[in-house]
Amino acid sequence: MTEPDFSKLAEMTIRPVGYVRSEIKAPSLRAKGEDIELDKELQQIAIEAKAIRSLVSELVIRPDLEGILDGLDDFSHALVLYWPHLLPSHGRSLTKVHPMGQKAFPLVGVFSTCSPARPNPILVTAVKILEKKGNILKVQGLEAVDQSPIIDIKPCTKTYCLAEDIKLSDWMDQIEKALSQAERK
Repeated sequence: MTEPDFSKLAEMTIRPVGYVRSEIKAPSLRAKGEDIELDKELQQIAIEAKAIRSLVSELVIRPDLEGILDGLDDFSHALVLYWPHLLPSHGRSLTKVHPMGQKAFPLVGVFSTCSPARPNPILVTAVKILEKKGNILKVQGLEAVDQSPIIDIKPCTKTYCLAEDIKLSDWMDQIEKALSQAERK
């Protein structure tokens, strides 16, 4: 099988379908130098994560896409794909980071993390759908900065979104356990 010439692959154009209205005004995780930075301990991160899960945001869809949300309010959850518009351009060149900016975790390839600093910074969050009014979808649990461009929205389904027997890296397992314990406090 012949490998494609990456320099000749077609450029892609993605147009935002809307934007996010949110109380979050700045990203908590930033690209800094050759890594990412988060100035908080895991317990503080867990407290903020719990608050974000209850945060209500609005997804404002472009008026020329009228009808594109029709039927989505029949679902309980959706995947929101969005662009971290405040990521500086140098953040797109990072290939390795410390997960969540925590130096206690190993330096790993950016594709093994959920970091916004990546070559194509497309982020995805599963959110709870609260209501739809015209071209606005009210959702809960979106960790997107205000004015983030929305790339796409997809309904969460049992077969499409769920994976069985998920294996995590040791460091991700540590993060998830620490966040879970801190949330219960």
